[in-house]
Parts: sequence; C-alpha cells; structure tokens
Amino acid sequence: VKKEVGDVSILINNAGVVIGKRFFDSPDSLVDKTMEVNTMAHFWTYKAFVPAMIAANHGHLVSIASCAGLCGGSQLSDYCASKFAAVGFAESIDMEMRTLKKTGVKTTIVCPFVINTGMFDGIKSKWPRVLPVLDPEYVADRIISAVRQNQEMLFIPRIIYVLYFLKSFLPVKATVLLLDYFGVLDTMNTFKGRPKKE
Repeated sequence: VKKEVGDVSILINNAGVVIGKRFFDSPDSLVDKTMEVNTMAHFWTYKAFVPAMIAANHGHLVSIASCAGLCGGSQLSDYCASKFAAVGFAESIDMEMRTLKKTGVKTTIVCPFVINTGMFDGIKSKWPRVLPVLDPEYVADRIISAVRQNQEMLFIPRIIYVLYFLKSFLPVKATVLLLDYFGVLDTMNTFKGRPKKE
C-alpha cells in the first residue's frame, strides 16, 4: 500500500476472526491465528503507517474492536483476549500521541455488539430492541460520524455505555446476573459462524 498509494491519513483496522468454541476445544493453531489477525495486525499496520502521521502531525487511527473487548464471554476466550488487547493497544498509542504532543493524530476505538456480516452467523439476541444484531451500513455510518467528530470511544448500540459503566463498579455476581438477564452468557450457544469456503 505504501508503494502503490503512499502515506495514508486514515488507518482502519477491521480484520477479525473467531473460533467460537470453548477454550479447551479451541485448536492452538486457530488461537494463534486469532491473535495474529485480531491483535498483532494492529501492531504491524501502525508500525507501517503511523510514523508518517507523526511526521505530519495529522491522521486518524480507527481500531474496530468489539464489546467483547470490554467484557469476557463464554466460548469467546480467543476473541475476547484479542479484542481486549486491541482496545488496550489503541488506548496506549493514543496516550503516546498525547505525550509526543502529536495532537493532530486522532484515535477512535469502536466497540460494537455483533454485526451481521456472517462472522457470527447463528447468534441471536435475547432483547433485539435493546441489544440488536447490528446492520453493517448502520455501523459504518456511526464510525464515519465518530471519526468526523474525533470521538475517542464509540460503543454500539448505546446500551453498551450503560452496561460498561455498571460493570465498572458492580460486584462480579451482579454483573453476571446483568449479563445473564440480557442473554449475553448464552449468546454463543447458537453460533454457527461463516460457512467454510469450498
């Protein structure tokens, strides 16, 4: 990309994979792949493109993480770990830009619920009006708005802000009850994932 296009002013890290199995049923090779795609790719794309942004003091880094990067989930150990790492990495880079006084390099961390792209096929929401499976075009529009407004964190849907706030001070047992009420503990029970290509 650097050879064909040159420096970029907006970098959107959006690649993602998920195993969708319980931890001890997840093959090591697929766990490695999840971490490579969902986490390490951020490191390598930032190393490739951020130096030019720093030199120009201009750019925007968009990390498409997940609400699974804010709260652990059953049958999502690889995915949650990788998305927690993506959130932490993006926050750290934001802090580095601030300490370097590179205020022109902005960061937006996106934490959506499930997006209807096929990756999480089979997943159903217990309360679809409150915690819906998201339309990709809607999510894209929200991300574009967040980037234009230099919004640092974007949770989709908005109920995630409330749940994340409650998780910050509720005892673990209360948080588990809340997640159970919203059906989040059983979300992966109907997971099929994207069909394998022939």
